[in-house]
Amino acid sequence: MDYSIRPLRQEDEPFLWRMLYEAAHLVEEGNLTVQDAINNPDLAKYVKDWGHKDDSGFVAILESSNQPVGAAWLRLLTGENKGYGYVNDQTPELAIAILPQHRNKGIGTQLLTHLLATAKTSYPSISLSTRATNPAVGLYKRFGWEVLAHSETINRVGSISFKMKIDF
Repeated sequence: MDYSIRPLRQEDEPFLWRMLYEAAHLVEEGNLTVQDAINNPDLAKYVKDWGHKDDSGFVAILESSNQPVGAAWLRLLTGENKGYGYVNDQTPELAIAILPQHRNKGIGTQLLTHLLATAKTSYPSISLSTRATNPAVGLYKRFGWEVLAHSETINRVGSISFKMKIDF
């Protein structure tokens, strides 16, 4: 598969909504749509009005069709706007997703490689929240993320999620 990685831009926000739907595993919750992610304030904070000063990330573009197939992005969620993976006001949260038909082809690895290379120049660490059953947990661990002690919680669907953090 031939794809390229480029920085996210403000005009990528519509695709980020689709990626948020995938990252939040909304398909597992029944007949939910991308619009349900947009309407959920706890999820929407990860994408709404993309392009803030501290927003950063990368998108994978399929060369043959020039279509986006995955994205990894960071947003600093602080104060009253804390996200699921909040650890402190200096640590942005990672969101990452790949379209289902393009998973397990190394795209997530490439997106994280690009994202971490640039993030370490701006932040001391990055956090994330993930379901314990997410196959990507192994990928996160390979990059150096560690599960934060006592961060386990019951998520929207009644299963276990936990926070992970990587320090630079």
